[in-house]
Amino acid sequence: MNYFLTYTVYVLILSVLMGVSSWKLFKKMGYSPLFAFIPFYNYFIILKETKHPKWWAILSYLPIVGPIMMSVFHLYLVKKFGKTLFKDQILTVILPFIYMAVINYSKDVELEDENANDLFLTDEEKNDKKKDTFIGSITFAVVFATIIHVFVTQPFGIPTGSMERTLLVGDFLFVNKWSYGYRLPMRPVAIPFLQGTIMDTGQKGNPKDDPKSYVDGVKLPYTRILQFNKPQKNDVVVFNYPQDSVHTAIDRKDPYVKRCVATAGDTFEMRAGRLFVNGKPETVLGDQEVQHRYIVTTDAQLDIPTLYKAYGFLPVQEFQQDNGGFIYGFQGLTDKTAKEIKELPHVLDMKEEVSAKGEAAVYYRDEAKTKIDTTQSIFPINKPWNQDWYGPLRIPKKGDVVAINQETLPTYQWIISEYEHNSLEKKNGKIFINGKEATQYTIQQDYYMMVGDNRDASLDARFFGFVPEENIVGKPMFTWMSLQGAFADSSSTYQAPFKIRWERMFKATNTGEANKTSYWWIAAMILILFFGWEYFVKLFRKKKTEDD
Repeated sequence: MNYFLTYTVYVLILSVLMGVSSWKLFKKMGYSPLFAFIPFYNYFIILKETKHPKWWAILSYLPIVGPIMMSVFHLYLVKKFGKTLFKDQILTVILPFIYMAVINYSKDVELEDENANDLFLTDEEKNDKKKDTFIGSITFAVVFATIIHVFVTQPFGIPTGSMERTLLVGDFLFVNKWSYGYRLPMRPVAIPFLQGTIMDTGQKGNPKDDPKSYVDGVKLPYTRILQFNKPQKNDVVVFNYPQDSVHTAIDRKDPYVKRCVATAGDTFEMRAGRLFVNGKPETVLGDQEVQHRYIVTTDAQLDIPTLYKAYGFLPVQEFQQDNGGFIYGFQGLTDKTAKEIKELPHVLDMKEEVSAKGEAAVYYRDEAKTKIDTTQSIFPINKPWNQDWYGPLRIPKKGDVVAINQETLPTYQWIISEYEHNSLEKKNGKIFINGKEATQYTIQQDYYMMVGDNRDASLDARFFGFVPEENIVGKPMFTWMSLQGAFADSSSTYQAPFKIRWERMFKATNTGEANKTSYWWIAAMILILFFGWEYFVKLFRKKKTEDD
């Protein structure tokens, strides 16, 4: 069903529930009972009668924001009829239409003037009223932040080194959700600011048994509006992890950030750890640095903490040998860093680690090797490829007609069954799509190849395959905070020391330039104006009161 048609159906259902549970209350307020059934206008009347800003009514049915505001409006309504006890508020929030219906069809319910008895309120009642006002202010602040988070921009942290040295571990970014057109929310009932799960309550690190932060049964189809641009080669892009098996909602899958190295119709290839697109070497932008993994043999232990201070990012695995020497596996070394480490005292040998050509990187979840671990295996699993020797692989484009057989199925099965939502079956050596035998398939949307800049330490499209257009979130705009040592690296023997990287704060992330301009002064001015304006307004009011 169309997104807006589905949305309209939800709004009409909620409006009917609102009308059935409150029409007598509207009548007692002096309005036609039919007004209780009219979307938006019913909440407009409640806000008008309770002396709150009437424009808030437009927030009543927005995805994610709407359920919060509707609860607030319901509380305003029941308080109008004297239901002010804590139990009344809890029941109104938890069982809104049921409890409002109990009040609505009650014989003794009467309209009360909230301000009529202000002169006779006790100190305790006055304090309760102040608390209600404070809670209302906090609620609206949360709603405003939710609107920004859902409809404009979203904060995003970098927990791993897959995009070093373009985006550093501990960088915190803001993502522009309108870069490639705005993807409308697909799960409209959800807890604000949470991505997929509420907390880790079951087996540690296993999100499958954690409570979800959204209602999966209330869903809207994928739709993108005002799409004037699509991801281009070399864009740094935030997207939802395609093969997330925990969350069926596309917009609730884990967010990833990688570089778009190939777009729909391109051919992607890795040769000895070097990336090629359409047969040509990749274009390395100014903010990128080519990095590789190296194995270093020494006759004594290296001073890794000192190297960390010198190079900033240096994940390394350290192993001591029986002869007293050490072997180090360094990730993400640039040519310059590798040369300097090779010249260190005690270094006996240093070589780049490159997987052998034709060596398939397939991993299993059991000793009998019957269950393939698709997360750790190279995509597709039937090719003799690894992360250093990969492809060539053509990226599917909308309208492509691809052959479907036993050889090509591992490449396209996720597209057919998961991304484009068809039923896919294999029977007696034949392939059936939506119940019909198929030898070809027409691609329904564009796909992209997303790969990390730190190629040897990146779980990217070489493992999880093509990224569908519907999974694209947007572009990182700028780094607002950067903390070295904010995230522990479980794959490294040593950890980076903690420090604030002031030089990275408020710098744009998607320019491709080596030396980005920091706009920290704009942020400082905004904060000064925000707090300064409030200070001067209070000062002006105080002076005016004294003059009067």
